[in-house]
Amino acid sequence: MSGPIRVMVVDDHAVLRSGLRLVLDREDDIEWVGEAATAEDALRAVERLAPALVVMDLEMPGMGGLAGLARLRERRPDVAVLVLSMHDEADQVRRAFEAGAVGYVLKTAADEDLVRAIRVIAAGEPYVHPAVGAILARPAPSRGAVDELSARELEVLRLLALGYTNQEIAARLVVSVRTVESHRAHVMTKLRADSRAEMVRAAIDAGLLEEPET
Repeated sequence: MSGPIRVMVVDDHAVLRSGLRLVLDREDDIEWVGEAATAEDALRAVERLAPALVVMDLEMPGMGGLAGLARLRERRPDVAVLVLSMHDEADQVRRAFEAGAVGYVLKTAADEDLVRAIRVIAAGEPYVHPAVGAILARPAPSRGAVDELSARELEVLRLLALGYTNQEIAARLVVSVRTVESHRAHVMTKLRADSRAEMVRAAIDAGLLEEPET
């Protein structure tokens, strides 16, 4: 990547965004191009700000960071996404990478770790902080057929289990109702479920409803 690394930060906490800007502005090879408080705002801003890399939290209002990450990667596969999150659960880390993240750093990491991650990703390599690597090294508990679902299918399943309609899920994930219906059909096929009740039971058994709603 030639020139400064153009970075946009997406987090719903203004104080954190301000702190990150101070950190990144100290680096000559990194250019802060803007910020957003939600994934929806980020999807609109990315076209205008043209970042090369987006630093994104997972826990945000609206569609949330995980769905926003997947949507951003669908729309702009040329923009790298580095997750900066407080979540250190192996399943959450794996889901972020499945959704298209190329790096994952915990918010408890040092400032230099974030800067290092940005530079590594800008050089074309994925970045996994040692603490995150240790998390991923833990054996992943088997959840049966649910493990066959993509990140977007997992989100659709979770929202269905929470009682959302297809129309509400479409609005929440900023996709068409037809897309939601397609994901729902794929979920039913993979889970070998014949009804919504069976999908809800699969979501509960897999622990999807125990996670904070994003």
